[in-house]
Amino acid sequence: MDGAAESLARAIGARVRQERKGRAWTLDQLAATAGLSRRMLVNVEQGTVNPSVGTLLRLSDALGVGLPALVEPPAGRTVKRTRRGEGAVLWTGALGGQGVLVAGTEPPDVVELWDWTLAPGERHESEAHATGTREVLQVQEGAMTVTVGDDSYELGPGDALTFHGDVVHAYGNPNEAAVRFSLAVFEPGVGAGHRMGTPNV
Repeated sequence: MDGAAESLARAIGARVRQERKGRAWTLDQLAATAGLSRRMLVNVEQGTVNPSVGTLLRLSDALGVGLPALVEPPAGRTVKRTRRGEGAVLWTGALGGQGVLVAGTEPPDVVELWDWTLAPGERHESEAHATGTREVLQVQEGAMTVTVGDDSYELGPGDALTFHGDVVHAYGNPNEAAVRFSLAVFEPGVGAGHRMGTPNV
C-alpha cells in the first residue's frame, strides 16, 4: 500500500474499532454479524489491509452506519465540503482505474457520491448490496458497459443508467480509451436490523 492507502486503512480501522466498542461487541460478534472472518476483521481494525468495497459495505451495514461514516471523520456540522482530491480511494484497478467515494450522507437513508475511472480493459464487479439499494450513474468521458444481473447496457458520453444495486452488477471498460463516470448509490434503512444492541450471532 502507498502512503495515502495506508493512512486510509488506519483511519478505517480506527473507525470500525470505535463503532464496535461503542456497541460493546466483541470481534467475534461483529465478524459474525458482518459475515467476515475474525482474521479479516482484526486486519481491518489494525489497518494492515486495504479492505474491498464489499467488505466495507458488510461492516457498515452490520454496524448500522453508512459507508461514508467508515472513511470520513465524524462531521460536527450539517455541511461538509470535500475539496478536489480529498475523496477516499476505495478501489484501485490493476491498470490504474479508481473508485473514489467523494461524499455521503448519514444513516438511516444513505446516499453515496462516487467518482470512477476505468482504464481500458478494466472491470469492477460488485456483489449485491442491501435490499432496496438503487444506483444512478452518468458517463462523463469515454464509453462503458454496465452489467446488471444477466443484462448488459452500453453507455457513451452523457448517457445515464438507473438500476437496482441489490443484484450482482459490474462496470466494465472494453474500449481503448479510459472512461470516467459519476455514480450515486442510495441505501435505505442502513443498519436498521442492527440498531437494538447485540448482533445476531
